[in-house]
Order: sequence, then structure tokens, then C-alpha cells
Amino acid sequence: MKIEKIDHLCIAVKDIDKAQKIFYKLFGLEPDDFYIEEKEKINVARYYIGEVAFELMSSTDGTGEVAKFIAKYGEGFYLLSLKVNNVEETLRELKENGISLIDDIPRRWRDSNYIFLKPQSMFGVLTELID
Repeated sequence: MKIEKIDHLCIAVKDIDKAQKIFYKLFGLEPDDFYIEEKEKINVARYYIGEVAFELMSSTDGTGEVAKFIAKYGEGFYLLSLKVNNVEETLRELKENGISLIDDIPRRWRDSNYIFLKPQSMFGVLTELID
């Protein structure tokens, strides 16, 4: 497996509108993309700084993983996403090496495949690998 770059970082927030206003006030940043992912139960404001993105994520309801994270830990750093060349090959390699995974098969988002490693495999950090 070859990590090509950090794809994006995610921050879990309770109120995405409030968080966007703070990022605008502090840094003059406006989202480059905004979307709702119903399957993941998240609202996302995506910003690019150079080639790396960061996302503000809030829950669309109280049952999604972001909502559970905020309830347990509060707002804060949620996810590290690393870009790999091929998620399916990476998944096979990780399974062969006994790495604890959340996904047994890749998920799909826009034109990419992605998988999650269990936080226990990465020092408590939810890690996504995306191609």
C-alpha cells in the first residue's frame, strides 16, 4: 500500500452553521462544497487548503456516527482520510496483515471507493482510506 497524501481531515461539530461562521470570521474561509450524505447521516461543509481538504461535519439526526461521537467525546477532531491508489488492493493487504477494519467491502462516494479502519488500529483515530 502506498499513501499518496492526506485527503482530508474532519471535525465533528454540533452546529454546522455556527462552525462555518467561525471559520469565516477567523480565516475568511467559505466552503468549496456543501453536501448532505443521508446514508452516513451527516451535513458536510468542505474546505480546501492547498491540496488537502478539511470538513466540518454535523449530524442530520441523533443516531448517526457523528452524533454518537459528539455525545461521547464532544466536538473535535473526528477523522483522518488518507488517499491510496486502489482501495480494493489496500483492503486485501490490510486483511492479510490482520488489521482491524470496519468495512469488509469498499463503500462508494461520488467517484471514489473508501474503507474505514477501526480506531483501535490507529491509536484511537478513525481512519479512512480513499482512492
